[in-house]
Amino acid sequence: MELAPMQYKNYVWPHNPRVYSIEFQRKVGLQKVPFGRYHMQDLGLTRRVMKGEGEFVGTGAYQELKKLATVFYDKGPGTLIHPVWQTSSAYFVELSLTQEPRPDYVRYTFTFWEDYGGYDASARTEQAGSGESGTASGSAGESGGAVWHTVARGESLWRIARNYGVELNQVISLNPQIKNPNLIYPGQKVRVR
Repeated sequence: MELAPMQYKNYVWPHNPRVYSIEFQRKVGLQKVPFGRYHMQDLGLTRRVMKGEGEFVGTGAYQELKKLATVFYDKGPGTLIHPVWQTSSAYFVELSLTQEPRPDYVRYTFTFWEDYGGYDASARTEQAGSGESGTASGSAGESGGAVWHTVARGESLWRIARNYGVELNQVISLNPQIKNPNLIYPGQKVRVR
């Protein structure tokens, strides 16, 4: 099975990093109550931390690291498309060179923190419900060639893009109202063209 290349903002890895790890965390509050008991309270998810390491090999190894470093210096979150993880909005928080310099080999590590700005489900539902149909019909009328898809239960943006034969990045850019590409709802309208 051949995996798609990893992408972040406008950078596409020439070959996928060698090692990946992802850390999920949930914060839980613990309060002691009388008679040796306790009460636990779910305080919600924290950011996902996505780490990895890889190499650039060949005469352009340091040039490739410079391209990646340029993306690292860009401010704000970007779309991280990974061949294994879910697509997410993430901050590029760490990039490290991890070996002694050689002219044709660079080993590096990286860390992304997922941006949870799009995980407020109640706010997303209200926005989608209140402005969705007007936005869909207005945009379709203005452009004339817009194609919209109504999300069915169990669908993902990746699956919708694949079914319409378009790139996931294109679907994401056509739908700025979707703050978290992993969080879409049945009945929601998604522009695909």
